[in-house]
Amino acid sequence: MKESCIISKKHFGIAKIYIFRVSAKINRKINIFAETNIIMPKTIIASLAKEAINKLYGTDIDIKLLAIQPTRPEIEGDFTLVVFPITKISKKNPADTAEDIGKYITDNTDIFSKYEVIKGFLNFTLKTDFWADFINKNAKDTLYGNAKAPTGKKILIEFSSPNTNKPLHLGHVRNNLLGMSVSNILQANGDEVIKVNLVNDRGIHICKSMIAWQKYGNGETPETSGKKGDHLIGDYYVEFNNKYQEEVKDLVSHGMNKEEAEEKAPIIQETHQMLRKWEAGDKDTIELWKMMNSWVYDGFDKTYKRLGITFDKTFYESQTYLLGKQNVYDALDKGIVTKDPDNSIWIDLTDEGLDRKILLRKDGTSVYITQDIGTAITRHEQYSPDRMVYVVGNEQLYHFEVLKLTLKKFGYDWADIIYHLSYGMVELTTGKMKSREGTVVDADDLMDEMHKTAAEMIGELGKVQADSEQADSLAEMVGLAALKYFVLKVDPKKNMLFNPKESIDFNGNTGPFIQYTYARIQSILSKAANDKGFNPSDLSAVPSSFNNFNESELDILKTLHSFPETIAKAAEDFNPAIVANYSYELAKQYNHFYQDINILKEQNPEIRNMRLLLSFFVANTIKHAMSLLGIDVPNRM
Repeated sequence: MKESCIISKKHFGIAKIYIFRVSAKINRKINIFAETNIIMPKTIIASLAKEAINKLYGTDIDIKLLAIQPTRPEIEGDFTLVVFPITKISKKNPADTAEDIGKYITDNTDIFSKYEVIKGFLNFTLKTDFWADFINKNAKDTLYGNAKAPTGKKILIEFSSPNTNKPLHLGHVRNNLLGMSVSNILQANGDEVIKVNLVNDRGIHICKSMIAWQKYGNGETPETSGKKGDHLIGDYYVEFNNKYQEEVKDLVSHGMNKEEAEEKAPIIQETHQMLRKWEAGDKDTIELWKMMNSWVYDGFDKTYKRLGITFDKTFYESQTYLLGKQNVYDALDKGIVTKDPDNSIWIDLTDEGLDRKILLRKDGTSVYITQDIGTAITRHEQYSPDRMVYVVGNEQLYHFEVLKLTLKKFGYDWADIIYHLSYGMVELTTGKMKSREGTVVDADDLMDEMHKTAAEMIGELGKVQADSEQADSLAEMVGLAALKYFVLKVDPKKNMLFNPKESIDFNGNTGPFIQYTYARIQSILSKAANDKGFNPSDLSAVPSSFNNFNESELDILKTLHSFPETIAKAAEDFNPAIVANYSYELAKQYNHFYQDINILKEQNPEIRNMRLLLSFFVANTIKHAMSLLGIDVPNRM
């Protein structure tokens, strides 16, 4: 005998190695009790189908072209290989092609009890000892689903990116929750992740709040007003806009056209003058800027902590824009960009299908793209990431195309690692939000409202004593889960309508429903401990000969088995909705299972033990999946 091994193709981001022995006279078998904890039947089917096609039909097919999917619920089987595309190679009808490949695969692995051909579909059924081994090896793994080895990829992901002229609002909530959950999922997939924030702490919008506070604030501070610092500054941003509109209206009433009035309104003229003074390093302007920004940072920190948002590094536009400006001037010297007669500097991207983009204003002050150039260069020099991900709304698609092309023209070939993780707009039933008009839903107010709504619902359902400290803690956990899950269950690319009342329903596709399922399992396990003297850690293994899995148990096991693929797919697509909706399907399946069968009252101790172990496995997986979304689960509800 000689030893050999097959290294499977990367399937949904997970590479597995299966080792077996080969003899010239006997069929080789893949041992289902191999060292690795998770055998991927889809990967085995793909590898052996590729091998069968090569040996039987003399063609080396790309494994990615093989379509393998879970078997439809109404048909017997666990996994289905779609055979129709292979008939072009086999020169046989679908049924005969499926028969050839099915026999080859079952002859060369012992994890399937049988195969069945239905028209152009080849269905495989796993042996029950596969599921016994699967549950035994993974039920108690609190990090089940995570990649077993690092990918070697370093991913830098920027999210939040607030302006220091207003508090975080509902749109920021989606941004932060996406950024944090994607980071968690990438880490679970084996990637090295660097979470960064870019604070837009300078520019004309910041000066607007500063001018308004300087003119109308009368020395008001967070302490004297009793307001969080970010809320206080946000009020002055709204105040600026109100005064600005009044001045524009007055100028128009005196015969000036609106466009000219918007440019010559006294308060906007003062704001541009303040920006020039700031960029020139005027001491008084800098001191005012530092003081007001410090109020905002304190407010941001409180909101981040409550939302569960953390960063590895925070960059500030005020520290990176100069590098961007220097690169622009260097590009001007090289003839890469041009200066207009009014001294503004532009880059021409018309040959790339875009248009001209301003890089520096006529007064020499920076625009957003300037600091993004400096920030990207700084990050690449510090971290050398394989990918640089920006979590930014889809209205900035053009901006990031410009950024990549500009960096490339400036000589930075690594610009292709930039990836814009765009997301759709969050709307309310009352319409769009506008921060300058004061019509936004602040993140803090939203979380307070979710807490209040959760507390009312928990009280109505009689989950805990309404006036207890436990009730308040549970209301916070449930309220945040409702908010986070409702936001994250939607594909990032889609616009969404946030409905607070719908998000907290204990019976729908919601965070509280999944939390309740977890708490229900904990209650079952607790009763087992009290009534049977059982301890989850003492649960015995399911015998390999166990063959009493019913249909609902097998459905749950199949869903549990797909969790590693779910994490890998979510990481590949930068899409937490895949994990969120997986969590809901698992919770829904378990609740059907709970309603249909006995667990604690089951008389057969072997079956009761299996069901408790299965429940423990589901609870662990729900907890882990929800943690990837930044959601906590309670032991009691």
